[in-house]
Amino acid sequence: MNGLIEFVKALGPTRIAAMGAVAAILVGVFAFIIFRVTAPQMTPIYTELTLEDSGAIVSQLESQNIQYELRNDGATILVPQDRVARLRMLLAEDGLPTGGSIGYEIFDRSDTLGATSFVQNINKLRALEGEMARTITSINRIQAARVHLVIPERQLFQRDKRPPSASIVLKVRGSLGPSEIRAVQHLVATAVDGLVPERVSVVDEAGRLLASGVDSSDDGVLSSALQDRVTGIESRLRNQIEEILGSVVGPGRARVRVAAEVDHNRITETTETYDPEGQVVRSTQAKEEASTRVSNQNQVTVGNEIPNAQQNADGAGGDQDSSSSSEEIVNYEISKATRTEIVEAGQIRKLSVAVLVDGVYEPDENGEIVYSPRTQETLDRIALLVRSAIGFDATRGDSVEVVNLQFALPPQSDFDAQEPGLFEFTNADILRFAELGVLLLISLLLLLFVVRPLLRRIVTPEEQAPQDLVIAPDGTLMSETEVPADELDEEDQFRIEWLEEAKAEGALQASSINKVGEMITEYPTEAVTIVRGWLDQAA
Repeated sequence: MNGLIEFVKALGPTRIAAMGAVAAILVGVFAFIIFRVTAPQMTPIYTELTLEDSGAIVSQLESQNIQYELRNDGATILVPQDRVARLRMLLAEDGLPTGGSIGYEIFDRSDTLGATSFVQNINKLRALEGEMARTITSINRIQAARVHLVIPERQLFQRDKRPPSASIVLKVRGSLGPSEIRAVQHLVATAVDGLVPERVSVVDEAGRLLASGVDSSDDGVLSSALQDRVTGIESRLRNQIEEILGSVVGPGRARVRVAAEVDHNRITETTETYDPEGQVVRSTQAKEEASTRVSNQNQVTVGNEIPNAQQNADGAGGDQDSSSSSEEIVNYEISKATRTEIVEAGQIRKLSVAVLVDGVYEPDENGEIVYSPRTQETLDRIALLVRSAIGFDATRGDSVEVVNLQFALPPQSDFDAQEPGLFEFTNADILRFAELGVLLLISLLLLLFVVRPLLRRIVTPEEQAPQDLVIAPDGTLMSETEVPADELDEEDQFRIEWLEEAKAEGALQASSINKVGEMITEYPTEAVTIVRGWLDQAA
């Protein structure tokens, strides 16, 4: 213990403080590095959650004592990467996340036994709306959805029945095409009894009307539908042309614009045609008539009333007249053809296609990329492909123009493209490596600029400042601080002054010697010449 105490005393308070600071810094740095290296890699388990889903998921994680982190105001939850799949299955067993809506799990509650029929109907409507919202959000570009259904109750003794309707609000990524909007309408319409797609209104999060949800017989709605049809035709043809040209001139090296002129008139034409040569007997009616008149002036007797009495008579005394006629009516049916033709609006009247293609970029002898335009033969072949793709019809006035011009931005050169490395890392791996690199850099900086100076301060022995020596009254040498000021007499003071003057002269002489040495160092040849001159002089 005495040796340890002496060693500590020999170190001094400055060295002990430096050693403590070094130890504290090293412990803190290595503890932080070990904590960051051994900490589990956190990865999102769910993103873009609602507050209700976030609260339910956090409760489940805390009940299972699972480490988690919250990002983006609770919309993103991070958990250890090695437990993501297991946690998702456990949360799915509890029906999480629900997407902010309530589905058919509302009937799993045990407190609905004494609920009234009104409450049950409301719960059924909420469940149906929630399930449809979840189904709609399963579409790729749709981030969130809210569905509102209006299903009129069936009343007794009611002749007119009101049809159901639906309203949908979508939060989308990018934009939805007409086909996707119609898919949402049909999806909701087929899930509700009596609902038709035309009664489904769709609005996005910006308030833009995607589907009106009114009868399509309205003139305004019909005009909007025709405009959508024109846009769809132009987009479809443009995509087809760009797909073909992309494989010829390269992706992104062609610009295509299609203008379609569509007939907005709806025409209904009915034609009846009679064929006189095609006669068919429909009905035949035959009629025959016969009449006989007998005039007898005799009185009526029993003999006259006997049948055939007139034939046995002499014929005298009476006149007899007889006549007969026949008639036949034949009805013919003439063949008739009735043709009703309905030409719906939206027929293409004319197509105009403009195609702009870039030239060819090839390296020259010096390795520089040089632009060269495409030949006319290549442009003619491209025009032929475009005509075939759009169904070109010269009788209706279709036109196709293919022009070759140099684009403002040349394509990225891929001649010096390097082959991919042996190891491929994900973004998470790259971020992890960057984090470890930053920690290593911080550790090196601390060792070089903090720990190293402190260790040098500890190892280097303390140097005592030189003190001026004076002659004590008894003749011994002492420092000025050791000699009391009141014990110095006049002779001692004289000696001290003499010593101070001697020290000043010695310092001046030393300075002169140093200057001479510097001059000799700078001019060695001249110095040697001077010394030789001194040696040659007589004593």
